[in-house]
Amino acid sequence: MQDNRPHWLNLFSSEPRIKTLHLTWIAFFVSFIVWFNHAPLIAAMRTSLRLTDQEVAALLILNVALTIPARIVIGMLVDKFGPRLMFSLLLAVSGALCFPFALANDFATLALSRFLLAIVGAGFVVGIRMIGEWFPAKETGLAQGIYAGFGNFGSAAAAVSLPTIALLVGGDEGWRWAVGATGVIAIIYAVIFFISARDTPKGSTYFSPKKMGAMEVSTRRDFFLYVALQIPLVLSMALLAWKVGPANLKLLSPLMTNVIYAGLVGLFAYQVADAVRINRPMLAGNPVPALQQYKFRQVAILSLSYFVTFGSELAVVSVLPLLFKDTFGLSLAFAGFVGASFGATTFFARPAGGGLSDRFGRRKLMLVCMLGTAAGYLAMSYINVNTGVVFGVLVTLACSLFVNAGNGAVYAMLPLIKRRLTGQIAGIVGAFGNVGGVLFLTLFSFVTPQAFFLTAAATAFAGWALIYWFVEEPKGQIAEEMPDGSVTMIDVS
Repeated sequence: MQDNRPHWLNLFSSEPRIKTLHLTWIAFFVSFIVWFNHAPLIAAMRTSLRLTDQEVAALLILNVALTIPARIVIGMLVDKFGPRLMFSLLLAVSGALCFPFALANDFATLALSRFLLAIVGAGFVVGIRMIGEWFPAKETGLAQGIYAGFGNFGSAAAAVSLPTIALLVGGDEGWRWAVGATGVIAIIYAVIFFISARDTPKGSTYFSPKKMGAMEVSTRRDFFLYVALQIPLVLSMALLAWKVGPANLKLLSPLMTNVIYAGLVGLFAYQVADAVRINRPMLAGNPVPALQQYKFRQVAILSLSYFVTFGSELAVVSVLPLLFKDTFGLSLAFAGFVGASFGATTFFARPAGGGLSDRFGRRKLMLVCMLGTAAGYLAMSYINVNTGVVFGVLVTLACSLFVNAGNGAVYAMLPLIKRRLTGQIAGIVGAFGNVGGVLFLTLFSFVTPQAFFLTAAATAFAGWALIYWFVEEPKGQIAEEMPDGSVTMIDVS
């Protein structure tokens, strides 16, 4: 009788799958170092290039602007060409882009290279498909959690190491050497990953979409849901353009801003047309065989769940230091530590969320995490000078555990929906995490901290309701078509 119980992974094993897990999380770790190599050095850059506050703010926005569409595109490419090639290319290209950023002598060069460097934020999507290929359903949640939790720590590594490198080099230009070093590391690891990694275990088949482009769906209802899901992605990019446009930072002219808006409308029209192309037979009345069908609403609700968990996390990490400093009069160092701790719990909370999903059920764990997130943000709305700093720190840490475990729970379920579309599914879900960050940060700029946390709590509770009513626990098997036309069944429970 087959043992379907979840197992805790021996990370010191010499098994090929464990080697692949380590190779992949390190690739993600390196990609995060590159993605956030500017953040701890921004003060030195401001001094060296005499940047204005508006230009600094623009750099921070540009660092996420391209990540949203990049995750969608990279998701398509990884399903078609495999994670080994795509992660290697992504690291090599982003590593090369570090050099013009490090050598920039004017804001235009700095801004353009930072905008292009945002593609490295799509690296997360690649590893999701890789881990999904190497680990069975009973272990994929824990493995995905380890991959994401360990890899996300790259931003913390950048914050600690890069200022030290810059200081050792010395002078106002030390930041250039630190940024350049991250580019060298990324290129070297791209070669290591390409040589050492494999897309699938020996003897396994790598399933690819029949057509490259928009996602295949199973029904007309799913088609319209897929199209509707593209709207927030486009609107979030329009919001970013608005932020750097004449109404705010004034770094874009009215004409250029309108050109971007028109381009986004064109992008949405292209996405709809491409979705029609990919799904034409089904839309024309030829139903997808029952064995090949999947429920796209699972993807939609996972996207909205990640919007709540990861999206709110991106915003909260950014606003917490200022909140604690202004509310309690803390030093910048201690307030920054509290803010960083919200994201730092991902190191163990995200693997725990994935591992507990394997053991107790993915839907059940998502429900617990979303309810805990709602309660946590509700409690954080009571943070004020009267409740005290100890209360603030405790509820912040408690909330962060549910948020980061929720991130792990989302990606524990994601690889079990449709194997050959895992990259695209991860791309959409991951992009919605970034959309959440953009929208939650925008919300914070308009309301009080209390209203912000109450809104976050309300969205988390809405996510809980959607999961409760519409998400199904993966069970049984899913079907994938072999290159010779035969069908193979893959266990998802």
